[in-house]
Amino acid sequence: MTRIAFVGEAMIELSIAGDEAKVGVAGDTLNAAIYMHRTAPDLQIDYLTCTGDDPFSDRIRTFIEDQGIGTQAIRQIPGASPGLYAITTSPKGERDFTYWRSASAARQLFGDGNFDVLADYDAVSLSGISLAILPQTVRLGLLEWLKKAPVRMIYDSNYRPRLWEDMAIARQITAAYWDRADIALPSIDDEMALFNETETEVTARFAKRAGAGALKRGERGPISLGEVVHQSYPTAPKVIDTTAAGDSFNGGYLGALLSGASQAEALMAGHQLASAVVQHRGAIIPG
Repeated sequence: MTRIAFVGEAMIELSIAGDEAKVGVAGDTLNAAIYMHRTAPDLQIDYLTCTGDDPFSDRIRTFIEDQGIGTQAIRQIPGASPGLYAITTSPKGERDFTYWRSASAARQLFGDGNFDVLADYDAVSLSGISLAILPQTVRLGLLEWLKKAPVRMIYDSNYRPRLWEDMAIARQITAAYWDRADIALPSIDDEMALFNETETEVTARFAKRAGAGALKRGERGPISLGEVVHQSYPTAPKVIDTTAAGDSFNGGYLGALLSGASQAEALMAGHQLASAVVQHRGAIIPG
């Protein structure tokens, strides 16, 4: 059985409505893992992170297990706690996010410099958020381990400027991980912002890659990477919330591709799943 590890940070989510708050769990690579499991339930998908030993950490682990994702590789750190973010909505419906994650347990992931837990997997999926919360020494150590390891590496740069020390480091690390990635899942807007390139320049850069993947462009549909695919992508009839649109595309695409679908079929699976997700509120829609 194919085994895939998604690496990152699972956070407590507070969705604020008036004086009430709904508590949930979300995170970019976790969202992708859940949607991949829904697309390809026969694959073994685990989540790798660190949590604390508090009630909110227990909630996170229980949520992940309930979604059918393996938790055996999650490390519990006594006295630590998870990151948290709140979602508020303006009178016009615009969403705003406030984060408390500087002391998140996930920042201690691979803190001992040992990455051998990843050797148990056929593929490892990371994002720019996964890397941004880690110290530079860990990012570089993980990259060196991946260069020597016979695992497929999946990467989504998912650029969030506030998480990085500065843009120069973000560019350095992102470029290095793109060089190692076997499957690339960039978003056009993130790449334009990070590398100060036009859409045409980003597209040309990724067109030179030999590996598989997709350049995500929202409702316009993806550009195939590694193989020429010509097909049209229907737009969602309505868009309520774009949260996790890219994450769900990743999950749908990867689930199809690693289950034996063609590149064209995998691209369509990712786009159709993302189109369904944006018609609902929240990162994880009902299964």
